Amino acid sequence: MKKWFTALPHHDYAQKFSFSVVYALLASISVNVFYQPGQIYSSGITGIAQILNTLSHNLFGLAIPVSLWLLLLNLPLFIFGWFAIGHKFTFFTGITVVLTSLFMQIMPEEVLSTDPIICAIFGGAVMGAGIGYALRNGLSSGGLDFVTIAMRKRTGRTIGSLSIFFNILIMAAAGVLFGWQYALYSAIAIFVSGKVTDAVYTKQKKMQVIVITRHPDRVIHNVQKSLRRGITIINEAEGAYNHDKQTVLLTVVTRYELPILRQAMKSADPKAFVSIADNVQILGHFYEEEL
Repeated sequence: MKKWFTALPHHDYAQKFSFSVVYALLASISVNVFYQPGQIYSSGITGIAQILNTLSHNLFGLAIPVSLWLLLLNLPLFIFGWFAIGHKFTFFTGITVVLTSLFMQIMPEEVLSTDPIICAIFGGAVMGAGIGYALRNGLSSGGLDFVTIAMRKRTGRTIGSLSIFFNILIMAAAGVLFGWQYALYSAIAIFVSGKVTDAVYTKQKKMQVIVITRHPDRVIHNVQKSLRRGITIINEAEGAYNHDKQTVLLTVVTRYELPILRQAMKSADPKAFVSIADNVQILGHFYEEEL
């Protein structure tokens, strides 16, 4: 038993838990400091929980907390994520959702501004940063993230763009139920949140790298030692100016891996010519880490 316990990856679990705490804090700040005071409806399940909170108060005079709705709405999606994405990912997402609900409940609603545009922009930025940070570290905020991750694997679309697409329904619901001005302000928040998510979650952005080098073996060794990426070799490429023979290497990396690639190239061949094309689309197999 002791041997089994010492074999557990405690460091990895502690890191995941700390990432969960950071996201929970950011999401709670976004909702309690910006969204609720500005009557802005968030993206995903949090937005649906806010709508149900407002409806329960308007129809029955009983405001069921957003935090409780958040837990209830996530339960069926946990089952979906368990089978469609991964057990470890879903387990830590569950911890993240519980912490988020707890922090939303205990954190007071601090009104910094009631201007809906200010609340939409800053609330969306904070929420997007939290979602992107969580995804970047192998976590999720739960809810529609399970659906968008599963769809990204099938379609290649970015998390942010898929999130914006799904949340049009939330924006429309807020408009029909509470007034179209709230739908417009919520649209701003959802757009900002999606763009910030894409800016932070760089693992989904693929970049084509072309390397022209005189030391291909050294470059290939350094790159593949640092990254799990295939490399295509084109021998006997000829420069138009000096007509000297060089080797062209072709690979695709994520934006997240770009600093690692730069370091590998610096140590292998600092004089190599490297061309990088941003945001390329891939047809075929491209290795991605399991969540």
